[in-house]
Amino acid sequence: MVIYCNGQYIEEQDAVISPFDHGFLYGMGIFETVRIYDRHPFLLDDHLVRLQKGLDEMGIRTIVRKEEITAIVQKLLRLNNLSNARVRINYSAGIGKAGLPEDDYFYPILIVFISPLSEAVNCIVEKEAVILKLRRNMPETGNRLKSHHFGNNIAAKMELQTTYPNAEGIFLTKDGFVAEGITSNVFWVKNKVIYTPGENTGILMGITRQWIIAAAKKMGYEIQEGSFPLSELERAEEVFLTNSIQEIVAINKLIEIGVYQGAAGKITQALYQQYKLERTSSSSCENLL
Repeated sequence: MVIYCNGQYIEEQDAVISPFDHGFLYGMGIFETVRIYDRHPFLLDDHLVRLQKGLDEMGIRTIVRKEEITAIVQKLLRLNNLSNARVRINYSAGIGKAGLPEDDYFYPILIVFISPLSEAVNCIVEKEAVILKLRRNMPETGNRLKSHHFGNNIAAKMELQTTYPNAEGIFLTKDGFVAEGITSNVFWVKNKVIYTPGENTGILMGITRQWIIAAAKKMGYEIQEGSFPLSELERAEEVFLTNSIQEIVAINKLIEIGVYQGAAGKITQALYQQYKLERTSSSSCENLL
């Protein structure tokens, strides 16, 4: 595949970074993963807002420009002859001395990766899930960033491979509250109310999560965010996970915990149908406000 690397469009095998890049040495980097539907980058505006906030918090001094990113993405789609794709927009801090920095980063490296995806399906994917033994670590800063720090996620994925490799994994916090999936956010429904862990649990505030909350409110559903014990999931009627690539995943069984309505859940279905209407046109959750 052709990718974009700091001003050049090159074959992916030709891409290199310095061993002194602090994204490599210390994990100082921020990224966003965007799904492309028929050449349309869904919710790109929201992804770029979160990307800029993460860069600012890490002291990576650059301005994310929508026009530049859009042009890069569209050119990569043309060069790779793709209409449906996964795009990762990645800023690495750039070259520095071997040692912790004494100042902000002023020369970051922008790399944009692209990989093909099949056309979007028109039905909800249904899966089983399991509560991970590994607990969710706390964010490196006050808020969880979509950064290069993925050790906790990878360790959780390795745990699944030895136990339930086909299931989705759900983290609890160190205090036993429901947190998030390995790369997804968690929602459940009880008595027509939608629940989801709040930012105080240390989760990544997902862009699809943000869309779900805005869409649900517009559709007249009550949303509750907060710290919820595992027992709340045991009493749920519907459970679903969200992320930008998988969209909405209906959970039909939480192993050793409970069985749910899965793709037949009325609220899960209603949100998915609205998602299908939006995914080839919307650039921001503000469209729902």
